[in-house]
Amino acid sequence: MSQHQRQRDWLAQIFDCRAAHTEGVIRRQIIDVEREIGVQALIREVRRRGFRLIRTRHYFVIVCHDAPVALLC
Repeated sequence: MSQHQRQRDWLAQIFDCRAAHTEGVIRRQIIDVEREIGVQALIREVRRRGFRLIRTRHYFVIVCHDAPVALLC
């Protein structure tokens, strides 16, 4: 399997979950994203879907809708 196909499969697995289809949230460790597909590939896919991406110390949090997100504290 090519690297490109592996990346597509990994992204498909992330976004083929209930949270992605019900305006929920998805969390992935940054180190896993870097190892599997690279940060830029994740950013491109999140933008393509119109979702929001938040980076914390160890995790990416994907908000699976295009409505505004507010950090309250």
